[in-house]
Amino acid sequence: MAVARLAKGASYTLLAGAMLTAVAGCFKSEPAPVADTGQQVVVYTALDDIFSHPILDEYQATTGIEVLTKTDTESTKTIGLTEAIIAERERPRCDLFWNNEVMHTMRLAKLGILEPVEVDQAQFYPAVYRSKQGLWVGFAARARVLIVNTNVLAEARYPKSIKAIIDPLWRDRCGIAKPLAGSTATHAACLFDAWGDEEAKRFFTQVKANAQILSGNRDVAHRVAAGQLAFGLTDTDDAMVEIEAGSPVAIVYPDQRDGEVGTLFIPNTLAVIKGSAHPEQATELMNYLLQTDVEAKLVEGPSAQIPLHSGSKAEARVETPATVRAMEVDFEAAADKWDESAAAFLRDTFMAAQ
Repeated sequence: MAVARLAKGASYTLLAGAMLTAVAGCFKSEPAPVADTGQQVVVYTALDDIFSHPILDEYQATTGIEVLTKTDTESTKTIGLTEAIIAERERPRCDLFWNNEVMHTMRLAKLGILEPVEVDQAQFYPAVYRSKQGLWVGFAARARVLIVNTNVLAEARYPKSIKAIIDPLWRDRCGIAKPLAGSTATHAACLFDAWGDEEAKRFFTQVKANAQILSGNRDVAHRVAAGQLAFGLTDTDDAMVEIEAGSPVAIVYPDQRDGEVGTLFIPNTLAVIKGSAHPEQATELMNYLLQTDVEAKLVEGPSAQIPLHSGSKAEARVETPATVRAMEVDFEAAADKWDESAAAFLRDTFMAAQ
């Protein structure tokens, strides 16, 4: 039997978090009642269905544990799922949160909504990608990259830094997703932490004036592939979709020169919700998802994720933190910076962007 998908939850106005006023009504109906047999686990997953559900289907078939999932198709789905977890904190419906980025996992940790757990596989992941308190573990990453149309630009003219997005030479010929959700928001928070408020605010003010502001990373990659943009900032999974479709595009791993920040790698994250109905099943599923052969499915699959497990034998189709210079990042500090200054500034700057 295939994994059951819970219906989307009721519409509500997003109240918490500065950037969340941009999103409302992500969910449209209450989840259908499901009899609790005690051998169930409820997963809220922001990773696209086509990537997450085959793995969860296999887990259910192998273990007999019924996996119920809640997803959303909105470009702001991470925010929607996070807000659902916050709204349900007194009576949690979610057992395990499978997020496709890290910023909103940090929000839940700071709110005291995550349960510290011990999972055997966590020790095999780099310290930068897991909580010191055992609240979350990151695996199967994506990189923030520049995607370039090779018919529009000769290789000698490829941009080398994310700061190319603010170069007047490329005004209206480059693109970026609105930095209020998902991996673009995480990237923004990390830049505020790395550069400081003044430089980061100056950068994003110039981004708004110079680049086309789009709905999401996939839109950026698609428009570059179509030749509507010369280049854009996106994630490796969206860039690889275009490459493997035969589009005339190439990936540039930005900021590799001395004095530059390096390429940001953003993992998927797994976290057990405090007070959930099935904590043991959630912890077991979390440990299962962190195994090398499961991470390998995401590495080898269409999303072309990046392995982070120290024992992984999977061959990445994109560069990894072992092959290019990665941005040095403290995700907890970046989340603090988001709350302190980045969110309000970016909301005010980009809310009206189309």
